[in-house]
Amino acid sequence: QVQLVESGGGSVQAGGSLRLSCAASGDTDSYNCMGWFRQEPGKEREGLAAIYTGGGYSYYADSVKGRFTISQDNAENTVYLQLNSLQPEDTAMYYCAADWIYRSTWSRPSSYNYWGQGTQVTVSS
Repeated sequence: QVQLVESGGGSVQAGGSLRLSCAASGDTDSYNCMGWFRQEPGKEREGLAAIYTGGGYSYYADSVKGRFTISQDNAENTVYLQLNSLQPEDTAMYYCAADWIYRSTWSRPSSYNYWGQGTQVTVSS
């Protein structure tokens, strides 16, 4: 089992930045990938970025490429998502996830069995 705890969400004005953290505990050998997702009420969960913890390879959705950056601290079993140039449309609940998955499926929520509780990001205009 893997436990994931997100933090770092909050309220910012348009153009601002936030840094989200996701700390993993438990059987940290049971996953090779950690991803970040977001979800607005009534909408599907959207894959934003993922990092493969062994080699550090990262992947991004086109919607956030150039604004969001995923990184990791393997010693702390923690993954970060730096959110820059935030816009009101970025308002959502942000989740991290982990599992052992193939690179072609990193953006699919169904690929992950382990999820955090989420952290809210609200961007005002």
